[in-house]
Amino acid sequence: VELRGVTWRKSTRSSGGGSGDCVEVAIDGSMVAVRDSKDRAGGTLAFSAATWHRFVASLQADGSRR
Repeated sequence: VELRGVTWRKSTRSSGGGSGDCVEVAIDGSMVAVRDSKDRAGGTLAFSAATWHRFVASLQADGSRR
């Protein structure tokens, strides 16, 4: 998936303590892309917006938010 002109946002849940555990998310129309902020050239995972929202909702329902 090639993304051009999208704005990457760092997760608000990414660690700020210097551990380097950072995830960035970009929304491009009906697609959500996720990448590792430490290895931006390492690839991206792409999901439909509906799939991404179900994933996030399942984490929240499961109490997995930290």
